[in-house]
Amino acid sequence: QVQLVESGGGLVQAGGSLRLSCAGSGTPFVINAMGWYRQAPGKQRELVATITSGGTTNYADSVKGRFTISRDNAKNTVYLQMNSLKPEDTAVYYCNAVHGHDYWGQGTQVTVSS
Repeated sequence: QVQLVESGGGLVQAGGSLRLSCAGSGTPFVINAMGWYRQAPGKQRELVATITSGGTTNYADSVKGRFTISRDNAKNTVYLQMNSLKPEDTAVYYCNAVHGHDYWGQGTQVTVSS
């Protein structure tokens, strides 16, 4: 059973930056894949970025060039550096881990003011 704890959300002005962190625990092994999803009010949850244990990344078109996902395999921790934030990035951001099953964090609010 993998547990995920997110941190780093908050309120920022448009054009600003935030860094999200998600620490995984509950397994002695490197988690296969980790990533970030987000859900804005009234919208479905959508993929933001994912990264495999080997470092292969995948980004939503809407965040390419602005967001960077990275991970520390030794700590089973994934990061999301978000730059040039826009009001449309406002959402609850959820950490995801794929390790035999799908696991989700509790979510962290990111609010970008115009």
